[in-house]
Formats: sequence, structure tokens, C-alpha cells
Amino acid sequence: MTAWSCRGVTFRYPGAPRAAVHEVSLEVPAGSCTAVLGPNGSGKSTLLRLLLGLLSPAQGSVLLGGRPVGEWRRDEVARAVGVVPQGEEAAFPMTVRELVAMGRYPHLGAWRREGEADRQAVERALRRCDVLALAGRALDTLSGGEKQRARVARALAQEPAALALDEPTAALDVSHEMAIFELLRQLAQGGTTVLLVTHSLNLAARYAHRLVLMDGGRIAAQGAPGEVLTRETVERVYGWPVRVVPHAGPGPDAGAPQVVPLAGDPSLDPARAAEDADAA
Repeated sequence: MTAWSCRGVTFRYPGAPRAAVHEVSLEVPAGSCTAVLGPNGSGKSTLLRLLLGLLSPAQGSVLLGGRPVGEWRRDEVARAVGVVPQGEEAAFPMTVRELVAMGRYPHLGAWRREGEADRQAVERALRRCDVLALAGRALDTLSGGEKQRARVARALAQEPAALALDEPTAALDVSHEMAIFELLRQLAQGGTTVLLVTHSLNLAARYAHRLVLMDGGRIAAQGAPGEVLTRETVERVYGWPVRVVPHAGPGPDAGAPQVVPLAGDPSLDPARAAEDADAA
């Protein structure tokens, strides 16, 4: 079963010298975690907006749940997909609890008051993202990482079938970054479709079932982490010498490919020299 799919999708911003997304085809399986990776300007966020119907492709098709995404009403999308955008700012002063409660709006509408089920959904989301203790705090008093966790909690409060997240761990410290990835894996294991854009190659490889690596608006590679994060592909896309080693574990992510950027002259690395000799 597929949550999202697109075929031959191309999109160019007005006045841009080239397409931000060019002839992209992919599928996002339902009930799994898919991570979109790539350098700055590779088209990751644009692709996410196309999949959400926020942008319309110049050519190609985008399906959400088997239907053209353009045929979905915005309120239908809001109930089905919880979205965590990048760099969002609140339009007016509010508390953390008020922000997270906004996740219930697609279910309540403009006039219906919160019920017990809504209050419980909000509290669960606050707790899962470790912001319950901040519920009464004003958003503008929080750190960047605390605000980001509150935004993720708002998406969880929707109780959607799918989550779409653009750099969800930006500005988070190590413990909260790991906690968010652990949460995303738990949600995917529970049947929620998770689609995220991230710069973190190594955490994506450890937590996502499927990777999509973008380069210059095109897909450079897609598939299981071990198929995508090869030394040759990563060096070609990022333009920097690396080693790819298995994650030592322990844990369920043991063996996942981990990218180690090389410093200095890569020819001085004996392991790399041995790899090159084997390849020859």
C-alpha cells in the first residue's frame, strides 16, 4: 500500500534558471518511515511541498492515498497528514498548550469546543515530545529546540494517518534529537506513515526504512539505507571524500551504514586505500 506516489514530477520557481525538481518519480510506502536527503538546494523541501499539494507541478502527477493530491480539500489533507514545517513563526502570542491544541482544529472546526478526547490527545502529544512541563509557557520564551518539539507535538495531536516533517530535529540537542527519531520509529512501527526531510544522513540510515537522496532536483538514489549510502554515491552527491562504515550498535540499528567525512588528504587513509585497491 502506498501513501504518496509521484511520476515524472517537474517544478520550476518563477525566474529560476533551472527546475527545483526535475522528472522525479517515487513511492512512499504506507506505515513506514521514509527520509528525503540531499545537499542544500537539492529540491528536498520543494518535493515535500509538491507531495502535500502546496505546489502544483508543471508536469507529472502526485497522488496522496491513491487520489490526485489536487483533488483533496485542504481540510481533508489537514485531517490525514500532520505537517511540521521548517522555520515557522507564530502569528500571535500563545502558550505551548495552545499551539499543540491547534492540532485538533481539523477535527473540531471553527466553533466546536474541545472534548475529553481532544484534551487527552493534546496531553499525550505534549508528553511524547517532552514539553508537558512547558505547557503554560509562552512560545516566545522558549529556545529554538523547545519550539520545535512543541511543533512536533502539535502534529501528533492531530492523530493523523501520516506525518510530513521538514527538518524536525533542527536546533535540537543530542538527547532530544534522538528522542524525536525514536518517536518517529515508534509511530512508523505502529502504522503511521512518516515522511521527513533531514540533513542527518546517519540518523536517517539508522531510523528510516527507505531513503531518497536528491541531487540538483533529481533523485540520485532511492531504496534501503545500505543501497543508497554507498561511498561512491555520497561522494558524487556531496562532493566530499567519505568512508561508509556499519553502525557498531548495540540496538536494532546495528549494521546501518554510517557516513564518516574524511579530513585532510584522503589518500593518507589506509582503509580507504585498501577499498580503492579492492575496487580496482
